[in-house]
Amino acid sequence: MAIKFYCDEHIPLSIAKALKRRGVDILTTQEAGLMGMADEKHLQLAVSQARTIITQDTDFLRIHRTGTSHQGIVFAHQGTSIGEFIQGIILIYQVLSEQEMKNHVEYL
Repeated sequence: MAIKFYCDEHIPLSIAKALKRRGVDILTTQEAGLMGMADEKHLQLAVSQARTIITQDTDFLRIHRTGTSHQGIVFAHQGTSIGEFIQGIILIYQVLSEQEMKNHVEYL
């Protein structure tokens, strides 16, 4: 099954829009009405909707290290270009399954 993604508030909307134009199922923090909420709320939503989180927030890496179950995390360091972001997400979307992303971190 194709991966569905959730962009936290650190991800520019231009990335989400570009991915949507390419047919990727993306939900943004703004669309979910979770701007300014705690990371745990974002994680709860992502898990409840079986979505992999796309983030630049290292707090999600700490959450992962605690063993908390999640649907996957795609992490990009600050300074990752929009083009690198889009290419990386498309590659993940094309080669990994929802099951392979479960409790996994993929770095861009």
